[in-house]
Amino acid sequence: MLTILGFAMIATFLVLIMTKKMSPIAALVLIPALFCVAVGQGAQLGDYVIEGVGNLAPTAAMLMFAIVYFGVMIDVGLFDPIVRGILKFCRADPMRIVVGTAVLAAIVSLDGDGSTTFMITVSAMYPLYKRLKMSLVVMTGVAATANGVMNTLPWGGPTARAATALKLDASEIFVPMIPALAMGLLAVFVLAYVLGLRERKRLGMLTLDEALAREPEQETVSTGAGSTGGTGGEDRLRKDASASGGGTGTGTDADPDPEDEADDDGFQGLDPNRSTLRPKLYWFNAGLTAALLTAMIMELMPIPVLFLLGAALALTVNFPHMPDQRARIAAHADNVLNVSGMVFAAAVFTGVLTGTGMVENMADWVVGAVPDAMGPHMAIVTGLLSLPLTYFMSNDGFYFGVLPVLAEAGAAHGVSPLEIARASLAGQALHMSSPLVPAVYVLVGMAKVEFGDHTRFTVKWAILTSLVVLAAGVLFGIM
Repeated sequence: MLTILGFAMIATFLVLIMTKKMSPIAALVLIPALFCVAVGQGAQLGDYVIEGVGNLAPTAAMLMFAIVYFGVMIDVGLFDPIVRGILKFCRADPMRIVVGTAVLAAIVSLDGDGSTTFMITVSAMYPLYKRLKMSLVVMTGVAATANGVMNTLPWGGPTARAATALKLDASEIFVPMIPALAMGLLAVFVLAYVLGLRERKRLGMLTLDEALAREPEQETVSTGAGSTGGTGGEDRLRKDASASGGGTGTGTDADPDPEDEADDDGFQGLDPNRSTLRPKLYWFNAGLTAALLTAMIMELMPIPVLFLLGAALALTVNFPHMPDQRARIAAHADNVLNVSGMVFAAAVFTGVLTGTGMVENMADWVVGAVPDAMGPHMAIVTGLLSLPLTYFMSNDGFYFGVLPVLAEAGAAHGVSPLEIARASLAGQALHMSSPLVPAVYVLVGMAKVEFGDHTRFTVKWAILTSLVVLAAGVLFGIM
């Protein structure tokens, strides 16, 4: 019964947010509360929620101060050289912009933290997507999938969990997986190239100077079959030849939409003359960030504490006057509130899912459904199961609850725990778009994309990427 209700709760949640019948925060809170009552454990709802909040509180604290820290670093210009390099490569070509998004997300993912990756990637690329009227779900989808592949780094989380759960060495799991993960990353770049070609076909090309021009010029879109979309070759971005100066343009034939104009204001984040720049402190900020990331990788202190100290130090040094500090905190308050609120709402979902025993029953049912004849192929089975299970469950739940059971089943048929552990990493490209991953709310929040839209677009590509990693692992004989 708990198994059926568990799957029903997850399905109800996904349907409601993908059809936009409820906001993610409301669905994360109300759906599990209703199902908790339905299983006859309504009296324990408070305990489940408090336990869930307690488990996710460090994550919420980390995200809050990470947003402030990297927000300040973006304000003071630490990442401007990287952004300029990516923009120089992009040349206002939609294909290059999408590929640049994948490259930037993959590079920044080396720090092992998804929220950091998404903050930097969106801050750099969002203005170009908005100015060229490109699809923002393409940006979020490519960034999330690239980060998912890179999330398998030993300090990223899943590899360390697998090593801990099966009492293995993390390097023995990760190093042989490098060729398969490289194929997964290559698949992301190919995906970005294909999606970029679609965007180029839909929108056409501008020069970089035209795309960045702040001088008033009116732009129009010849839409053919519709302003949002289509894939027809007639769609082209063109400049109104009769315009010699008026407004910044919204990319439509209609009057400028106030919301779009407000969104385009974010484009000023690339302003090389913004008042928050601190060029004299560039090397201090670079050194502070390098020290912070090194401390994270070496686990010298808990990550929330590192970001708390880093944010306080960055604010104090770069903005010594109290009014300036308050202004910087206020500038990033929206993101902090949205993300932390989403994390605590997710605590209700995970608390009920775990506390009622739904997760345990679901995992037992899935493992029990594997035919004995598949025993010698448990590595492949584990890789396939990692896709849905790491999407519908937290990494902790999967790696500490399900993976040991799969490893035992594999051992009975001569499959080594190392092969099982490596195969369990295949689903991470999909996992990063799970509604249970706090960092994904940083991504969709900063990109101003509905979570349901992101899910509909990304899931199919993330599944394909995960299958590429799994197939490459089998082909290379490492699982």
